[in-house]
Amino acid sequence: MAILTISSLTAVAQVAVNPDHPDVYVVQLGDTLWDISAVFLRDPWLWPEIWQINSQVANPHLIYPGDQMRLVYVDGQPRLQLDNGQSVANNMNSAMSPVVKLTPEMTSIPLVEAITSIPLAEIQEFFTATRVMTEEEIDLAPYMVAGPESRILVGQSDEFYVRGQLAAGVGIYQIFRIGDRYRDPETRKYLGYRAEAMGTARFIFQSEDVSKFNIIRSSQEILAGDLLLPLAQDDIDPILFPEVPSIPVLAQIIAVEGGVSHIGQLDVVALNKGLEAGVRNGHVLAVMDAGERVRDRVQGGSVDLPDEKAGMLIIFKSLPSMSFGLILEAETTMAIGDPVTNP
Repeated sequence: MAILTISSLTAVAQVAVNPDHPDVYVVQLGDTLWDISAVFLRDPWLWPEIWQINSQVANPHLIYPGDQMRLVYVDGQPRLQLDNGQSVANNMNSAMSPVVKLTPEMTSIPLVEAITSIPLAEIQEFFTATRVMTEEEIDLAPYMVAGPESRILVGQSDEFYVRGQLAAGVGIYQIFRIGDRYRDPETRKYLGYRAEAMGTARFIFQSEDVSKFNIIRSSQEILAGDLLLPLAQDDIDPILFPEVPSIPVLAQIIAVEGGVSHIGQLDVVALNKGLEAGVRNGHVLAVMDAGERVRDRVQGGSVDLPDEKAGMLIIFKSLPSMSFGLILEAETTMAIGDPVTNP
């Protein structure tokens, strides 16, 4: 049996076990490390403290549907145990080939079936369809001038013309439309522009003044002024280690993806703090329901009600002056303007 040991006694003291945890939990398809940790821990973001790898284990997070997890105590300390009569190390023979699990019969399991830390499907589209651009980047980006017969609107399979400097050797570009500006409600400074992908185009040829492209995929009609950027996608770390920031963080939700007004579980939100404020990928933060100011009908005047926790998020993309997080827990609905701080 593989025991995932605890990193330190100091860390253990911070871990509160869920008193209602089962004796054995069987990992289900669609589970995440956050889900499984919530079964055993009161605060699931503390999972690295009890899933800390043994020195001989290459990666303890290669856990698959059907695996059995058990919380045991060793020397009085809680530890998560992979209760399959096998070593977690046996689950990873190579990151580049199918994984062989040692069971009564040898079974080949693709690496991609290993569970992830958070539901990556909820942020996959964000990584492929959204960018944050500065004014300088917008000014330098090539843009659509016109389509055939001087049209200012083109669609699927149409050809169109682009003006501006292209990247050398790049044949496929994404087409972006500039949207709202992200603004810091505290400083009133603009943090960047939201750019949304409208489609994909293939380079055909370049003349002295313009370049010709063909639309190979589009979600909306392409308009004159839309920008072209080389096709690229940020890597999503399948194992995003949660961590409470070591410094105080006080941020605000400044936007939510999808145009919804009420924020709930698995929504992507933008914060007005990023790398410059010490906010890093994997940081777990609490979203607070801002307390209202109410009238005191007994003594007169008014009183501010305290902020109360409304949910939890994990940062998955941190930029210099802002960041994006995924809401993992929602106790009440949240809204733009709600404060975000250390849990």
